[in-house]
Amino acid sequence: MPMTQLKDNIGRIGIWTPVLRAEDPERRAQVTEAATELDRLGFGAIWLGGSARVRETVPLLEATSRIIVATGILSIWNDEPADVAQAYHRVNAAFDDRLLLGLGVSHQILTERYEKPYASMRAFLAALDEATPPVPKDHRVLAALGPRMLELARTESAGAHPYLVTAAHTARAREALGDQALLAPDLKVVLDEDDTRARETARAYLARYLALPNYTNNLKRLGFTDPDFENGGSDALLDEVFALGTPDAVRAKVATFHEAGADHVALNVVTPDDTEIPLPQWHTLAEALL
Repeated sequence: MPMTQLKDNIGRIGIWTPVLRAEDPERRAQVTEAATELDRLGFGAIWLGGSARVRETVPLLEATSRIIVATGILSIWNDEPADVAQAYHRVNAAFDDRLLLGLGVSHQILTERYEKPYASMRAFLAALDEATPPVPKDHRVLAALGPRMLELARTESAGAHPYLVTAAHTARAREALGDQALLAPDLKVVLDEDDTRARETARAYLARYLALPNYTNNLKRLGFTDPDFENGGSDALLDEVFALGTPDAVRAKVATFHEAGADHVALNVVTPDDTEIPLPQWHTLAEALL
């Protein structure tokens, strides 16, 4: 689909979640019911988090009729590009052009194959271009954080889906991408009016990501320092990468991302139990933002 059509179709607000990846047959009914509800509520996209593969989008596409389903983000180290291209075309053709291929380089500690991430991403994209048939540039986005990867997202894809970023990063990314590319950052959300408890929930979740240099190096480019990464994150860091508190607080934080240049904000609801499907929170967000 052309980039202008992608922006129209994906809307302003989506949901980022890994919990709908469940392939356990006993949980399949819950997953499909949740996907159907997200479609009904009016969210523009489901970003299937946690290094999702194309096949894992199928139950969500089967359960929905309108919403875009994106891999958020498929790791380029997990599959060969020719296999990804074949899977992409098979699934996209079956579901009305609603699959968006999100791609990323993941993290060095998560794969033995990790090397030269920028060059490897360039090579992976070139292989998608050379596949039979190729994956169109306007059907793929990159998990771009730094300047070089953002430039690659601008020239070789429909845009960027950055994770663990701030409104300030969004402004920089918009400048790097230009006006036409899609910019769809993730924003973490803790819906809890008890500020102390909300920050405890946020820190418990964030600590795992602050052990990954790709994220901390990007945050350092934004002015954060090593003390901000201790004990699950400083208050200043939490206030930038999370929306904490009431639906009104979430609405205000989302507005700062849109004002900074985001076309679409992927809301990642964080709860103390990250295995549960946060359907009540999704309903609350739909009422507040849609």
